[in-house]
Amino acid sequence: DDYVKPFSEHTEELVQRLKVVLYTFIISLAVMMVLPGNTAFFRDPINFYEPFVSIFLRYIREQILPPNVRLIGLELTAPIELYVLASLVFAVAITLPVFAYEVYRFVDPALRPEERREVYPFVFFVTLLFLIGVVFGLKILSPYFIIALLPFFTAVGAEPVISIMDFYSLLFTTVLATGLIFTFPAFFVLLVKYGIVGTDIFRRNRRYLYLGLLILAMLISPGSSPQGNFLLFTPMVLLFELGLWVARRYEKKGKVRRVRLPWEIPKCKFCGSVIPSDAPFCPKCGRAQK
Repeated sequence: DDYVKPFSEHTEELVQRLKVVLYTFIISLAVMMVLPGNTAFFRDPINFYEPFVSIFLRYIREQILPPNVRLIGLELTAPIELYVLASLVFAVAITLPVFAYEVYRFVDPALRPEERREVYPFVFFVTLLFLIGVVFGLKILSPYFIIALLPFFTAVGAEPVISIMDFYSLLFTTVLATGLIFTFPAFFVLLVKYGIVGTDIFRRNRRYLYLGLLILAMLISPGSSPQGNFLLFTPMVLLFELGLWVARRYEKKGKVRRVRLPWEIPKCKFCGSVIPSDAPFCPKCGRAQK
């Protein structure tokens, strides 16, 4: 069917789907702020209540914070702000799959059957790469960043006492950034597979891309120590080369198919129906296009 929905119908559907995402986020945030994290709560709700968020923050602190470093709340509202921030992180994590599903349902009518079959592998690999990036940021990158910054305290004669908000904000930012960066190969392969970009321009300009990745690593890593930059820069380069290699294989096998972007599809100026690119009249309403 070549009928194209009016813009108002698309807008109405989009608003409804965004409402689902918003309600999911609000409910998830409310649940995470009160969710108990210990099974003893169900035996004695009054004496053994410990929020899941508190247990999570303690685990992070024990795993990453060096023994000689102390956290301090510089402001009276710092613990509350941290609790809300951690709850927000979990709420976003819970909402992301719902957001992805609603986006898929919104664009699903425009997809061909073979494109629908490719959605699930793409979502799987994006999720897998994101989780690998999160683990890398949490287990390797964040602990190193904290340790790398400690010598600066000694250099200026200061005690290693860190603001609790600074510590967790750095942690959450680093973990989220590495998770997103690790998803790059999946999106790059997708763009190449649909003919939106080619691999030649990336292969010819590797040196400039590496420079851009190095600058990005320096922006993400606090303190900009050479070791920290290298620790983040190395997996970024490996991921770039992996995505380039997979995309190049698609090109060599002839599996790249050029798709028209939404603004490239010719449509009737009057009724909005899709028309052949060289058609002087609209097949649906019969009005001249020139």
